Amino acid sequence: MIHAIQTGPFGVNTYIVELKGSDVFIVDPACCRFCHDETVVADFMAAHGFVPKAILLTHGHFDHVSGIKSIKENFPHVPVLIHEKDREFIGKNSQKIQKLSLLPMGFDEFLPTVSDLPEPDFLIEDGKLLSDYVDCPAMEEWKILHTPGHTQGCCCFYNKKNRIIITGDTVFYHSWGRTDLYGGNENQIMESLRRIKKEIPGETKVYPGHDYFGFTLNQN
Repeated sequence: MIHAIQTGPFGVNTYIVELKGSDVFIVDPACCRFCHDETVVADFMAAHGFVPKAILLTHGHFDHVSGIKSIKENFPHVPVLIHEKDREFIGKNSQKIQKLSLLPMGFDEFLPTVSDLPEPDFLIEDGKLLSDYVDCPAMEEWKILHTPGHTQGCCCFYNKKNRIIITGDTVFYHSWGRTDLYGGNENQIMESLRRIKKEIPGETKVYPGHDYFGFTLNQN
C-alpha cells in the first residue's frame, strides 16, 4: 500500500510505501518548519507504527528535499538515496545549487530551509534494485529507472510485481515536468517519456510528485 501526504511549499506528494511488516520507505519528504508541517510525516509514521528503511529522492529540487532534515531528526539512521547527477542538490553545500532555482522564481526566502542538507548515503544508478543499497529484502521488488530531463538525476521507482511506478516530476497526469529550471532539458525528458512508454506496461499505476495520483499509464 502507498500512502500520500501533501507536504512542503508546493504540495509535494510525499509517499510512504509499505513493504513487509512495519517496514516502509519514504519518497520525497518536503515537510519543513517554513511550512509549519515539519512533524506530519513523523507523526504519521508513529500513528501507524511504521519503521522507515530509506528516504528516496526522485530528484533534488528544493520542494522535494526540504523535509530531509526533519526526517533525519526523528530517524537519524535512515539512509538517503539520490542519483549521482543530483547529489549536489543536497549535502553541506546544497544552497549553491538550490538558489539557481529559487532565485529565478523569486522564492529566495526558502533558501535557508534547503541549505546545509544532510549528505546522501547512497548514490543510485539506473537498472539497480533498491535492495542493492538498503538491507531490506522487500526492496528487491523496486527497480531504479534514471529518467533525466526535469533534472539530470531524475529517477523513477518501478515495481513490476505490483504494477506501480513512482515518477516524481517526470510524469504527471496528462503532463510532464518543466525543463526551464537548473538541470532541465526538454529533449532528455521527451526521451525519458518514450522510454517509460516503451518499457513499462500501460496498466501500471502512476504516483507522480504533485497532484492527481493512482492513474494508469494508458490513461495518460
